[in-house]
Amino acid sequence: MILRPKSSPRHHATFAGAPSTAPIATVPAWLRRAIPDAQSLAGKDVEDIAITAGAAIGALDALVRRQERWAGAWRQRLALSASAVTAKQAGRVEDESALRDAVLLTRPGDFLSVGPAGLLLIAWRRLAARPADELLTEKNLAAVLEEFGYAPDDEVVSGLADDLRQLAASDGTVGMMTGAIAIAERHGFARAVGAWLADALLAQRLGWAYAMPLLGAEAALGTGARPRRSAASSLVTGIETDPERAKSLLAAQARAALRAIDLSAELGRRADRLLAVAPKLRARASDLVVERLLSDDAIVASANIAGMSDRGLRRLIDRLVELGAVRELSGRPTFRIYGL
Repeated sequence: MILRPKSSPRHHATFAGAPSTAPIATVPAWLRRAIPDAQSLAGKDVEDIAITAGAAIGALDALVRRQERWAGAWRQRLALSASAVTAKQAGRVEDESALRDAVLLTRPGDFLSVGPAGLLLIAWRRLAARPADELLTEKNLAAVLEEFGYAPDDEVVSGLADDLRQLAASDGTVGMMTGAIAIAERHGFARAVGAWLADALLAQRLGWAYAMPLLGAEAALGTGARPRRSAASSLVTGIETDPERAKSLLAAQARAALRAIDLSAELGRRADRLLAVAPKLRARASDLVVERLLSDDAIVASANIAGMSDRGLRRLIDRLVELGAVRELSGRPTFRIYGL
């Protein structure tokens, strides 16, 4: 479906006051029309949906490779959406705002206080923030499984890592994605874990520096029958025997890519506004605050930023809100949260 490109070089952009001059990402009208929703898969061929998904991922790949200054906030906002859907699938009531509160209003390092739902957000933030080539190590897999609510022993983690290494070495992006979901289920994990693994594998396959949280936000992910345990060998090689399930997963991936592209256009405009007003800021360490806003979903006014006092940070954020460069996201008069 997608040719494997060479890995793009990693680099860190230097601070600049000028907004990005890159064009806003657009999706051709024909591609929007071609991406099916969960109710319109009947009668469509797997090959046709695979082509559509490949085109959507290709468009997203071109955008990811631009390495925009606001890409960190983009990935973290996608992680928030994925965690909200994951929480709902797990029978929890926390929405995006509650999940954001659970993590941002907890004392730094006190992850045990965020609760089970907050840990789901940490799991998806892990996918978005850690280098892609570190995501599927045994150490990282053990940590993310605990954040998803499991208590795997070393043997389970080792077996999962082995299966994923075999899958990553196989040919075909389609088989890799469907195989990731199937492997997660064969090990007894929820589909959300499979979506996390599929996103990590896609990033590694395409040579992205960081993974994009995509499939986790798809509530209709993989509605076909669960794979049989007797088909273990086919699961490891990523071969999905249920075409209806494969179609559902491919359509979900296409929708997720389109949603990510649309979000990038929105965040890109807001980031340009922030970068346009940045030269007007006179506060000490204001450049670090701008970078923080560009690299994360949101911050609190008491965030620990080197060279910036709590009072100074509050004044700076108030100024950014006045200039229309930052929004208050909680809607509360106290314990307020700010972001693009």
